[in-house]
Amino acid sequence: MVGLVFFSIFALLASTGSAYDVIREYSGSTFFDGWDFYGAPDNLTLGMTAPFASQFGSLSCQGNVTWLSETDAISQGLAYVNNQGHVILKVDNTTNVTYGQERNSVRITTQDAYELGSLWLIDVNHIPYGCSVWPAFWSFGPKWPDDGEIDIIEGINLMTYNQMAIHTTAGCTHSGSVGQLGTNGPTTDCSQPSGCTVIETSPNSFQSGFAASGGGVWATRFDATGIYIWFWSRPDIPQSISQATSTSSLDSSDWGTPHANFSSLTCNMTAFFTPQNLVLDITLCGDCLLKVFLRYRAGLSWDYDPTCGSSGPTGLCYNDCVVGPGSPLYDTAYWDISYIRTYTSSVSTPSPSGSPASSSSSATRTSTTATSISSAASTDTNIADTPPFLQPIGSGEPHVAPRVSWRMALVYGLIIVLSSAPW
Repeated sequence: MVGLVFFSIFALLASTGSAYDVIREYSGSTFFDGWDFYGAPDNLTLGMTAPFASQFGSLSCQGNVTWLSETDAISQGLAYVNNQGHVILKVDNTTNVTYGQERNSVRITTQDAYELGSLWLIDVNHIPYGCSVWPAFWSFGPKWPDDGEIDIIEGINLMTYNQMAIHTTAGCTHSGSVGQLGTNGPTTDCSQPSGCTVIETSPNSFQSGFAASGGGVWATRFDATGIYIWFWSRPDIPQSISQATSTSSLDSSDWGTPHANFSSLTCNMTAFFTPQNLVLDITLCGDCLLKVFLRYRAGLSWDYDPTCGSSGPTGLCYNDCVVGPGSPLYDTAYWDISYIRTYTSSVSTPSPSGSPASSSSSATRTSTTATSISSAASTDTNIADTPPFLQPIGSGEPHVAPRVSWRMALVYGLIIVLSSAPW
């Protein structure tokens, strides 16, 4: 009983509005100024976590793409800004790939890392899809997986829904479906290879249905109280977002219940997550995709065979998709993005993380002063210890706290009363 009450209270916290100030907008002709291109073959997809490595040995898991450098991606037409001012990232659909070769694609990572207390918006018109196609918009800390990973947009093959997740080391769990619209995946242990997954239940969150409805917007609140992810199809985007500009503050009071709610009640965010770099990528297939690894995602349509196994003569992802002509199979394998905006509850500007990464780097750079609140990461206290409305307001505070309504104060008052009640 008391557990349900606490989860309900934190669900109310997630839907309680807060105001945020813009840190940065990535859009238009300057979009790529704040990103690094990976510039190497995909040797990271389904990266080997310790539990997986110990069970399956040295099984390779890379995707069947080469992520190009910025120069090559632009010259080959895989990264550009179109006439509408939208950013396009795509898989090569013009090359006839021979057996043993990889197909070219793009992976980019923000030069800035974003602290607890930040909010991220992405307005997408088209998500890559098709057999073998594996797009993702996600985040990670400088030391993966120790510093956490957040999967905001992810799917593969002919999935019709988006899947959200967090990945951590042992000790972080997902509290359940209370306070979220999405449906939980097969495990609540976020250290498992699949992470703690939440399946989007709203229509048109992926594939052709997403594109046909005009796309949509995701919002991710990265906070000490939890990680909350919202999705709106184009017709349902709240006015606070649709009327926002690249410089205006953002009020989340009309957002409602998040689609994924990873509460700090069962996962101490300050212990499992450090400042996060944002990533956009598209990979293809992956050696583990057809076999044992994705059996961890029981009940989900991540395997190649069920949706795409009959799309070619061999039934193998690489042979039937990557090899051969790129069109028409990869004609829909592209991102079309209007903007990505990052926000914070206190006015601050992220600092670049140093000189650009080399083309062979693992693209795991992070800013040492990503925002003016970055230095507080290691000393940040758990939200249960210090309620936001009691924290001092200023640029040194990582929590989403400076503008607290009477509703927030009431909620925390209820927490104090309930915690002392003789249940």
